[in-house]
Amino acid sequence: MEEDWSILLSFFPDNWAELATSTGALKGLRKDKDAENYLRTLLIHVGCGYSLRETVARAKMAKLADISDVALVKRLRKAKDWLHSLCMALLEEQGIALELTSNFQVRLFDATSVKEPGKTGSLWRIHYSVQLPSLNCDFFKITPSKGTGTGESFFQYSIKKDDFIIADRGYSTAPGIHHVASKKAYVIVRVNTSSLPLLDLNGQALDLLNTVSGIQRPGVVNSRPVLVPTKGGATTQGRICVIRKTKEAIKLAHKKIRHNASRKGKSTNPETYEYAKYVIVFTNYPEQQFSAGEILNWYRSRWQVELVFKRFKSIAQLGHLPKYSDDSSKAWLYGKLFVALLTMKLVEYAGTFSPWGYSLAPFTTQERLA
Repeated sequence: MEEDWSILLSFFPDNWAELATSTGALKGLRKDKDAENYLRTLLIHVGCGYSLRETVARAKMAKLADISDVALVKRLRKAKDWLHSLCMALLEEQGIALELTSNFQVRLFDATSVKEPGKTGSLWRIHYSVQLPSLNCDFFKITPSKGTGTGESFFQYSIKKDDFIIADRGYSTAPGIHHVASKKAYVIVRVNTSSLPLLDLNGQALDLLNTVSGIQRPGVVNSRPVLVPTKGGATTQGRICVIRKTKEAIKLAHKKIRHNASRKGKSTNPETYEYAKYVIVFTNYPEQQFSAGEILNWYRSRWQVELVFKRFKSIAQLGHLPKYSDDSSKAWLYGKLFVALLTMKLVEYAGTFSPWGYSLAPFTTQERLA
C-alpha cells in the first residue's frame, strides 16, 4: 500500500501540499494535521466509496487519522477549496478548456445517478452546475432517481438573468428552453431530434433532416433561425447551428448506434443514421455577439469538459453521497472530479510506461550493486 501510494503521489500536482495551507484546509485542526494523511483519508471516502464510519475505521487501522465520522464530514467540508484547487491544477496540466475567456457567466449543467453500496443502497440523482473555465461548482442538488420531478431538466436549477448555459441532449425539451428564456437567460443545447419540436419563422413545422442534409462536407458551419413551440402556443426564437462530422466520426457514431440497437434488441430508424452525421445545437445566444462557429466552439468546450465528467460519472457510481450540507456535497463533487482527472492522467501515462511502471526521479537514489 505504501509503495502504491508513493507512486500515485507522483501524479499529484507539484504544489498539492502547499495548496492545503493556502486554501485553509489545515486551519483550525487540533490533531492529525498532516496534509498527506488528511488527503489519503478523504480519498478513502471519496475515491473508494466507503461510508463515513467505514472510512474512519480504515483510517484508524492504517494510522492515518483517529477521528470520528462527524469530524470527517467537517474535514470534507473544510477541504472544498483545496480539492477544487487540486482539480484546477490537473486541468492546467492537461490544458482542458482553460483557454476559454469571456466577460459573461458560462454555466455547464449536467446530472448523474449514484448508487450507494449494499443490497439496500439508495439510488440518487445529483444535478450540478459548474462554471467554465474555472470549474467552480455554483449549484448542487440531490434528488431521488425515480419519481415526478427528478429527471434531467432546466427546472432543477437556479437560473439567473444573463446566465449563459450549456447543456447536453438530455435537456433538449421545449418546456425547459422556455423556462430558461423566461428567466432572460441564454442556452446552448444539443438538439434531441425525437423530443424537440422546431418551427420555421412562419410557424410551420421544420423539416430538420432536409435542412441539415444540404451540408455535405465537414468543416462547413450552417445556421437557421427557428421557433421552439410549447403546448400553450407560445414560442421561443433562436437558431440551430449545424456542422457535419468527419467520415471517421460518422463511422464511430454509426457503430455506437448499431451496438445500442443490438443490446436492446430494437431496430433503428434510418433517419437516426442520417442525423448521426451532424452535430446540431439550438441556441438563443445573441446572434450579433456569437457567430454559428463560436456557438459550436462553446459547445465543443462543453464536450471537452464532458470527457472529465464521463470519467467522473463512472467513478461516482460507487460511493456514499454526502447529504449533510451544500458545502460537503460540493467537496464530494470536487473530490470525485480530482479522482477522475487523476485517473485520466494515469491512463494517459500508461501509454508510455517504462518497464518498471513509474518515473525514476521521485523515488530512486543511486546505489552501487554489491
